[in-house]
Amino acid sequence: MRAQESNGQERGTARRTLLGAAVLGAGGAALGLPGTASADGRHGGGGYRSLPRPTVIGHRGASGYRPEHTFGSYQLALDLGADVVEAGDLVPTRDGHLVCRHEPEIGGTTDVSAHPEFAGRRTTKTLDGVPTTGWFTEDFTLAELKTLRAVERIPANRPHNTLYNGRWEIPTFEEVLRWQDEQTRRRGKQVWIYPETKHPTYFRDLGLGLEERVAKLLRTYGKDRKDSPVILQSFEPSSIQRLDKLVGNPLVVLLSAANTRPWDFVAAGDPRTVADLVTPAGLQWIASYAQGIGPTLDLVIPKDAAGNLTTPTTLVADAHRAGLILHPYTMRNENPFLPADFRQGTAADAYGDPFGAFKVYFETGIDGVFSDNADTAVLARADFLGR
Repeated sequence: MRAQESNGQERGTARRTLLGAAVLGAGGAALGLPGTASADGRHGGGGYRSLPRPTVIGHRGASGYRPEHTFGSYQLALDLGADVVEAGDLVPTRDGHLVCRHEPEIGGTTDVSAHPEFAGRRTTKTLDGVPTTGWFTEDFTLAELKTLRAVERIPANRPHNTLYNGRWEIPTFEEVLRWQDEQTRRRGKQVWIYPETKHPTYFRDLGLGLEERVAKLLRTYGKDRKDSPVILQSFEPSSIQRLDKLVGNPLVVLLSAANTRPWDFVAAGDPRTVADLVTPAGLQWIASYAQGIGPTLDLVIPKDAAGNLTTPTTLVADAHRAGLILHPYTMRNENPFLPADFRQGTAADAYGDPFGAFKVYFETGIDGVFSDNADTAVLARADFLGR
């Protein structure tokens, strides 16, 4: 299915969602969203620093309401007012195409287990040092993957999302680039995307290098320049360094917990941890090839043993001093994903007080945030800015 066909399926459902999606989508200008795009939808109109701040990034689309990394989720994120859509996490097929899945293992995000013809593909692999059992995109051709349909990844937290199981197929990155242009033309303002290279060392060892494939597609669609509306991200600094040599796009290094090491560091014998990278010297090193960082929220405000927020670190000021923007991840509405002091009750699928949490994080000076619930983030930003 082409992107245009997927969009047509979503037009009806995307307008009938929580918190007045259509109103938020139509009223984007009032909330400080980007201005009018060029005719062909290929330029960012001032680059990433022209985005509103704090920037609302739809995490895997609107994954709080739709199965993640589908055109249904991407479309809804725009309708809910997201400034940027994380479309998508990029993994390769056996025949070298890039598709959008949270992980190469697709047992939890598609209906592959219901396809008896693929039962023999189930296997165990070591993914970044962790034995992982399931079905992997690199064992399927694109044509085979297109016979699958997406399902909700965390149904215990989002039972309502299971209503949409089976509705959308797995999108390719090329389809996303076409969809971006179509949405830019239809909405009359530039649509931004924020793809991630997933497990690049793992795939390079398999002969399926990601960065060259990403760069080739971006060049084909004229989106490989510094003002292009495509921000690229990865948890592996070497992937960002490789992309820095291939394209001009803004680049972001993702940072996990302080005591962890990026997998490419592990593979190369580099002893540095994330704690080393968030020092002023580490941030200066990142700034030599990237424009931003995407830290876990705990690197911005740590939690105590009970899960309550404590005192903010100096990361925001230190990163800004190095010339880097910060787009932390991930804000979600459900209780289990919020700091303990913003939970309400104990139900795994119940909402806590995300507005209170957003306010505290915005007050640190972050430049934006990834959120599964773009509508909540947009309203929280309006509250914070006094609009």
